[in-house]
Amino acid sequence: MSEKTKTILRQILIAIVALYIIFLVGPIAGFDVPSIAKQIQAGPNQVIQFLIVGVANGAILAIIALGYTMVYGIIELINFAHGDVYMFGVFSSLTILSLTGTLTTKDPAHLIWGILLALVGAIVFCAAVNFTIERLAYRRLRNASRLAPLISAIGMSFTLENLGLIWAQQSWLVPSFGTTGGASQKDYPDLLSRLFQGLGYNVNLLASTGWGLRFTIKDLLVIVIAGALMIGLRLFIQRTSLGKAMRATAQNRDAAKMMGIDIDRVISATFMIGGGLAGAAGLMDGLYNGTAWWFMGFRVGLFAFTAAVLGGIGNITGAMTGGFIIGILASFSDGFLDSKWTEAWIFAVLVLILTLRPTGLFGEQVGEKA
Repeated sequence: MSEKTKTILRQILIAIVALYIIFLVGPIAGFDVPSIAKQIQAGPNQVIQFLIVGVANGAILAIIALGYTMVYGIIELINFAHGDVYMFGVFSSLTILSLTGTLTTKDPAHLIWGILLALVGAIVFCAAVNFTIERLAYRRLRNASRLAPLISAIGMSFTLENLGLIWAQQSWLVPSFGTTGGASQKDYPDLLSRLFQGLGYNVNLLASTGWGLRFTIKDLLVIVIAGALMIGLRLFIQRTSLGKAMRATAQNRDAAKMMGIDIDRVISATFMIGGGLAGAAGLMDGLYNGTAWWFMGFRVGLFAFTAAVLGGIGNITGAMTGGFIIGILASFSDGFLDSKWTEAWIFAVLVLILTLRPTGLFGEQVGEKA
C-alpha cells in the first residue's frame, strides 16, 4: 500500500471518528437533527434568512481576517492586537458620528456625508494606530525569537482594550458614550435604515415579493462594500508596484532587500492597509449589528483569526473564504442550535479541517522563509 493511500485512509478514519463524536455529543450542544428538521419544515425560509445574515457577518469577518493574513504573510507574526484595532474602528466611527450630529439627525444629506466621513475617519485612524503599533512594538523585535513579538502583540492587545475602556467612559461623547458606564455596551444607531426611510424607501428590499424574507439595505451595503474592499485589495496586490513588493517580501525578505525593496516601508504599508480594513469593518459592523463595546475586539478578532487559519494563513483568498464560512456557521448555529455552543462548533470545524488539511483550505506547504 502506497504512502498516499495510507494518508487518504487515515484522513477518512479521522473524519468518521469526528462525525461520530459530533453525533454523540451533538444533542447536548443543540445539534438535534430531528428537531432541526422540524424547524426547517415548519419555516423553510429560515434557512435562507440565516444564510443572508451569515453572509453579511461573514463579509465583515473576511475584511478583518485579511489584516491577520497579510501581516502573517509578510513577517510571519500573529498580530493579536488586530481585533482591538477593529474595536477602535467601531469607537472612532461612532465618535465621529456623535461629534458631527449624525446620530440624532433625520436629514438624508446629513446622514450620507456623516457616514462617509465616519468611514474615511475610521480607516485613517485605524491605519495610523496599526502603523504606530508596528513602529513601537514590533519593528525592534523583527529579528528576535518568535516568542518575543508574540508576547508583545498580546501586550498591545491588552493596552488597546484598556484604552477602549477609558474611551467608552468619556462623558463628553454624548449621546453615544456618555449615557452609561465604560464597561457597558453602547448602542450604535441603525443609520442606514433611518436614511432609507427618510428617502421614502422600504428598508426591507424583499418586502414586496411576499416571500417572508428580510433582506435589508444594511445587508446589501455590507456585502457590496466588503466585496469592493476585497476585490480592491486583490487588484492592489496583483497590479501595483507596492503590491508586487509585498509579494516579493513575503516570498523572501532578504532577497527582496537585495533587489532594492525598502522592507520597512513595505511592512509599514502592510500594517496600515490591514488597519484601514479593520477600521472599515468596524463601521460596517456597528451599522449592521448596532452595538459598540470595549471588549468586542476579542471575540470578533478570534473569529477573524480562525477564518484566516481555516482558509490558509497568509493566503488572501483563503482569509476571505474562511470569513464567509465562519459567518455562515455562526448564523446557523445561533439560529438552529444553541448560541452558547457557537464557538465550540466553529472550532470543531476548524480542528476537523486542519486535521484533514493542516495548511488550511487554500494554504500550501512551503519551506522555512529566510
